[in-house]
Amino acid sequence: MTTGSTAGTFRIGGERTVGRIGFGAMRLSTSPAEARETSKAVVRRAVELGVTLIDTAQLYGWGANEELLAEALHPYPEELLVATKVGVRPTGDEREADLDGRPESLRRQVDEAIGRLRVEHLELLQLHRVDPKVPLADQVGALRECQLAGKIRHIGLSEVTVDELEQARGIVEVASVQNRYNLLDREYEAVLDACEEAGIAFLPWRPVHTVASSAEPGAADGIAAVAEELGATPAQVALAWLLARSPVLLPIPGTGTVEHLEENLAAADLRLTDEQLQRLDQASSQSPDQASPH
Repeated sequence: MTTGSTAGTFRIGGERTVGRIGFGAMRLSTSPAEARETSKAVVRRAVELGVTLIDTAQLYGWGANEELLAEALHPYPEELLVATKVGVRPTGDEREADLDGRPESLRRQVDEAIGRLRVEHLELLQLHRVDPKVPLADQVGALRECQLAGKIRHIGLSEVTVDELEQARGIVEVASVQNRYNLLDREYEAVLDACEEAGIAFLPWRPVHTVASSAEPGAADGIAAVAEELGATPAQVALAWLLARSPVLLPIPGTGTVEHLEENLAAADLRLTDEQLQRLDQASSQSPDQASPH
């Protein structure tokens, strides 16, 4: 028996249809000029190949990533949803960031993202991290205010627990959750289950664990064996497993090359049998990441 794992679509917020394999823009270089042109070619190719969900954030180059997407794709195709994130601020060291969930900061960052992306409103705005220094109700409440003002269509969260998700849902309709999750790193299994029960999109960041592409023994061997049987790469198998794991999972693999982009998107065509899925789950249980929470 074969389990269907073609990507299909998902309706974010119950109304905005996107393809289930999206594109994470974090790895796109914005400088120098030659690298910038390559990045624009990659994201344009993604849209040509049918990607309808692109994930970015204010953190990625402190707005430079959002500006790159606008330069490459604006005016956006009607079917394309560009999601972004707010809730962090620079520290002075360009490689570091602090959480900043103060309502005034979130409102300002929403306005800045609208300007950089050249849109009238943000289709999907996610809180990049919950700031422990600010009550979650204040953070979500500020985004709700922006939503009521017509600046945000759908609101999402990132790196949240089940309790935080439930608390936020008491204030606003949550359309998406973006937590770390993949075949070999399933710490947030309970959050995924909660999203599936509520029909909330789950956008796993780091959807392909590095060990899935390595030659290390143990878990990687099981993934490599399935990949060989399918004539695929371990990374493609890891993406296909996500698509089969839950209908609310929308992987957003990122890359800086067209070749790797096309390889990622081809994972939508893989079919994993029930027996292969069982073996992949066994490989997952052998991963050190399953031994204890991060």
